[in-house]
Amino acid sequence: MFILHVALQGCLRGHDVEYGITADTGGHIRYLLDPVEASAKSPLIDRVVIATRHFGSEHGMSYAQPREQVSAKVEIVRFPTTSKIYLAKEDLHTETQSFAGALAGFIEGEPTKPDMIHAHYADAAVVAEIVQDRLGIPFIFTAHSLGRVKKHAVQSDGSDWRGLAERIAAEEMAAAKASAIIASSRDEAEVQYAHYDHYAPGHIRVLPPGSDLERFANAHSTKDVRGAIDRFLVDATKPQLLAIARPVRKKNLAALVTAFGESAELRERANLVLIAGSRDDYTDLDGDMADTVRDLLHLIDRYDLYGSVAYPKTHRSEDIPAIYAYARERRGIFVNPALNEPFGLTLLEASAVGLPIIATDSGGPNDIVEMCRNGVLVDPRSPKAITQAALSILDDQQLWDRFASQGRIAVKNYDWTRHASRYHGLIQSLLTPKPLVSRPSQLLICDIDNTLVGCEDCMQVFGDWHSKEDQLAFGVATGRSFHSAMAILEQQDAPRPQVMITSVGSEIYHLDPNGTTYSADLEWRAIVSRGWNREAAHEALLDLEGIHPQAPLEQRSHKLSYFSDGSAGVVQRVKARLEARNLRCSVIHSHARYLDILPIRASKGTAVDFVRNRYSLSKDAVFVAGDSGNDIEMLRTMPQAIIVANFSDDLANLPSLAHSYVAREKYARGIIEGVLHFRNQSRETCAPAS
Repeated sequence: MFILHVALQGCLRGHDVEYGITADTGGHIRYLLDPVEASAKSPLIDRVVIATRHFGSEHGMSYAQPREQVSAKVEIVRFPTTSKIYLAKEDLHTETQSFAGALAGFIEGEPTKPDMIHAHYADAAVVAEIVQDRLGIPFIFTAHSLGRVKKHAVQSDGSDWRGLAERIAAEEMAAAKASAIIASSRDEAEVQYAHYDHYAPGHIRVLPPGSDLERFANAHSTKDVRGAIDRFLVDATKPQLLAIARPVRKKNLAALVTAFGESAELRERANLVLIAGSRDDYTDLDGDMADTVRDLLHLIDRYDLYGSVAYPKTHRSEDIPAIYAYARERRGIFVNPALNEPFGLTLLEASAVGLPIIATDSGGPNDIVEMCRNGVLVDPRSPKAITQAALSILDDQQLWDRFASQGRIAVKNYDWTRHASRYHGLIQSLLTPKPLVSRPSQLLICDIDNTLVGCEDCMQVFGDWHSKEDQLAFGVATGRSFHSAMAILEQQDAPRPQVMITSVGSEIYHLDPNGTTYSADLEWRAIVSRGWNREAAHEALLDLEGIHPQAPLEQRSHKLSYFSDGSAGVVQRVKARLEARNLRCSVIHSHARYLDILPIRASKGTAVDFVRNRYSLSKDAVFVAGDSGNDIEMLRTMPQAIIVANFSDDLANLPSLAHSYVAREKYARGIIEGVLHFRNQSRETCAPAS
């Protein structure tokens, strides 16, 4: 494959990138160069070109070099635009037409056209759309950060609005015309993009960035790093609260300094270390960086933090692992208080080193903390919340040890090789889609967690079996959201479902003809919306004992999710409270811990029956499989119900599920066993008498 990346922003070169040299030369450039390097190592990739701007700059002559060969397969090509100088991202919308013309001319002059264009940031999406219209080359889109999120932030703090209208319009266009959108986190896919008119959840794939984490896992502090930090501190042996970020307002370092400054207890227990870019004279910094550094210095002076805060002016990129290790060796904590963090590579790096983390609850850190369980999420606008989280970890040595050891999960799950493999799979599936089972004779719908997944060997067997089932349409029914479900399925190399029933049956998605993206079933949405009053249900349960809400990311437009204390009668108390307000809802309780409130017409069972009718199949042509309480409605509804051997919630003994087949095998092997059982039973029933 030949992949063409388009990235106009920042000072981009193939080697020795000077991160922080401008406000737009940050993590997104790393998120481009690192995956490109990993991608180029694959035998599937023949060539990679990164198209960026050609400009003169006081930052060096590298950016006026027309072509730069980065490696055997990777080349950077720079195209001149109307303006000849470096431009901030807010001004790049004026350059997209001239850049697109130059890029199209370049492609037309090449012996082979790219198979796919990957646009990075909104301005690049405009370019990609122009080239797609002119040359017919499809494009995928990565926003890195979204304009509507930025708009909300600037409305809050009075920052610069410049370029936002053009940026948001470009993102709307990309949502409508890109073959697929790559998001870094569930928050981006499910919360941030939901503010766009052309939001289509099934067209977004959550594909987390990786990182070169091995070099962090074995890091130790160095003499140079210790010297650079210790010189600021009266007692350098204290635990460190460490932050590493560009000094821009959205990174919200001021909230961390405020939290530290306002808590005498925290200052007594720890030091604060701020690694905020590199500078000679901060007044010469670009964008809002100069103002941000000035504000940080003002806060340090205001709270008289001299001797307990380190803020080196410069650092080398190769020193970063040693800086994390410096904090780990003092049993410190890494803190990312960004107003929104699209992903959070620094959190992965800190995790790999063995540092517990405190992170913003807005963006990718949700996924990292859910995966690694090595830290605490906080409201970044609440210095008090940051203080409380820090003290809770510093005061509990066992908790610190557990969080530190959990960081190894990051090394295993977030690497660029894994990222590149999933990325190539996405592009290949868009370019060469597999045909759908258009008129299936049978339908299999199964739960995901502890039913389909939970055993790698079982999943491999299931995949081999499924590949031979030409007339069997395969789908899943899960309590997870669409993107959460898709992420776990792809991580486990599960077959791609033709239908996805998500959020405990309140949402249905169908695989598009391209074999990759999905479209929401709007007819089902209309059905479950009848009589549903989400706000009233939420208010009715506000003060009910025995339940408390799950994280905001787990809430959906047609699902309220809670943790329950598992006590006897908790479900009846919930139902009684809802009925007292004349609210008719489904209440689903599973694993003695999870409790979901749904529209009365929504459940896995009603959703499966809806899909069955859509495929014009009889109930005897449908298999369903599950393991827990939130599968009961689905298992009760269909006669060919399979309970895998590793079931919970006493499923096998429920009178309403007496018709079910209880498999001897666990997980996906149990699903296969159940399907074969019912098929054999059907053949015996239909066999003529001898």
